[in-house]
Parts: sequence; C-alpha cells; structure tokens
Amino acid sequence: MGTTQLESVQEPKYWHLKTVLNDALDSEFEVGEILPNERDLAARFGVARATLRQALEQLELEGRLQRRRGVGTTVAPPRMGVSVGPVAEAWPGSGHDSWNTVGCVEAAAPGPIAALLGTGGDEAVHTIRRERVMRGQHVATELLYVPPASVPELSTMLTPANHGPAVLRELHTLELEGEDRSVELGSASAQDAKQLDRLPGAPVLVVTTRYFSEGRVAAASVATYRADTCRLTFGDSGALEVTHHQDDSRQAS
Repeated sequence: MGTTQLESVQEPKYWHLKTVLNDALDSEFEVGEILPNERDLAARFGVARATLRQALEQLELEGRLQRRRGVGTTVAPPRMGVSVGPVAEAWPGSGHDSWNTVGCVEAAAPGPIAALLGTGGDEAVHTIRRERVMRGQHVATELLYVPPASVPELSTMLTPANHGPAVLRELHTLELEGEDRSVELGSASAQDAKQLDRLPGAPVLVVTTRYFSEGRVAAASVATYRADTCRLTFGDSGALEVTHHQDDSRQAS
C-alpha cells in the first residue's frame, strides 16, 4: 500500500483513509491475509493511530475486515446467504431449526424482556442459550426466554441436559398465532464476544423476535449475529435472511 496525502482532503481524514484502504484490500491483499500492525500502517499513511483505528473500525463494520483474537486484523472472506427465519412461522426448535441448544437456566429476564413477556421483574423464566454454527464458524448466539405460564405442564424433575429440550417440546404444544422481529446494531457483551470469537464491544446485529400464542407473547428471543461477517436482507417471501462471510478454503472443500 502506497502513501497518500490526506491533509488537503475536506472530508474526515479517517473516511478518506478508509477509501484508500478499501482499494488496497481489493488490489494488494488476499482473503485471510493479516494486515501490517497499526504503527506501520499509521506511519505509511502519515496519520495518527487514532485516525487509523477509526478507518479500520469502519471497514470492520462494513464487513471488509475481521479482528480476531490472537491473530490480528485480517481481510474478510466473501459472503454466503443463510436464512434467519423460516418462510412459514414456527416455534424455535422445530425440525428445520438450525440452532443448537447449549444450556438452560431459570432466572429473571432483563427489564426490557420482562416487559415484552409481561412478567414481573423478579419472576424467573426459562432462559435457553442457543448457538448457530455455519461451516464450522459460530455466526450467532441466542437467548430464548420462555415464561412458566407458556409451559405449565413442564416437569419439575429436569436435569441440566434435558431442561432446554423439554421447554422447547412443551412450547411446541401451543398454537403459534404469529411472530414479529426487529433488528438493530449493537455491541458484543463479554459473554457473546467469547462465544462468537470476537472482541468485547465488537459490532453485532441484534434480532429480537416475539412469538405470540393465546393472544399474548409466549416467548421472546434475542439473537446476536456477528456484524463483521453478517448482512441482513429481506427476500421476496418477506423472510429475513442473513449472509455471512465464507472462507474460500472451506468453500473449495
């Protein structure tokens, strides 16, 4: 990557630098290649490291770069499409569901979720943690909140291993009347970042889904997708889809 004069540019320096770096990623770097360290890059372009970090963060947000623990900043691979939700409405854990249950506890839901569910702030709900893996990569993590009123026949004699599956089975006995979703940009919590192999505070896409039965919200899901590799789109059917970067080496295999 060659040097460039940034002093006379009217737009913010980091924004112009982002454009220069973006062009260099296309012409000089391969997918998965590690970028030079921040000190070398800042010296090459004659900018402060703070300006460089702003440009790199923007490129990460746009999906051109990935920051990986113990590796550094690498060029992101191309994307592939993955459906977020089925075309036909269905409960989580149905036959076509691509999520894996990794644990379940009974705990009070966060305030906003308790408000969605109509539960008290101190009322314990079944909280199922699930994960989504595509081609060996963790692309999303989810917390599914189910109030006891939605699964009144649930056995009280449950082991940690069968707690989550049992809640899902009971949930499927209800008639699903509808669901809705909202999407917003957020920052990875320490726990989500660990599961997604990101750094805490990394950009994520948060998909909140409400499931309706018997005229009320029977369950609520908060799914966290890696924003550096995922892009949400709407298909012709109206189903929400997500595309995420696919490693060329994996694609070839």
